[in-house]
Amino acid sequence: MAASQLYEQDFYAWANEQAALLRAGNLGEADIEHIAEAIESLGKTEKRELVSRLRALMLHLLKWRFQPGRRTPSWEASIKIQRLDLLEHLRDNPSLRPAIATLVEQALKGAVLEAIAETGFPDKTFPQECPWTFDEMMAEDFWPEG
Repeated sequence: MAASQLYEQDFYAWANEQAALLRAGNLGEADIEHIAEAIESLGKTEKRELVSRLRALMLHLLKWRFQPGRRTPSWEASIKIQRLDLLEHLRDNPSLRPAIATLVEQALKGAVLEAIAETGFPDKTFPQECPWTFDEMMAEDFWPEG
């Protein structure tokens, strides 16, 4: 089966085949165009993961801020875990750091939608722009008060 056909029909098999070709130094046989596409896709996945973790952190910070009577150790643990996971993700992908401000605003939109759904509060309750800096959200002693 041709490499491009295998790419479309069985990505896992294609990836293993391409890895073996690259390790063997058979660049002429490698499906270079699809390899480049797959590598770009991996980069996008890392960016999406960062946005997802930011959204989860911001959701819990919003709930912490706007539902002080419902704070639980579980919420606190979720915030701490997201902070740790974000630090680890940025350690593994330091080139994403310059995009943080843009990604925070992107993540806020999803966090607000989730907060509306989880709290039942009207959308105007929540901020349209992030009220905290990334560094504030990541600080161990930062707990937004209502």
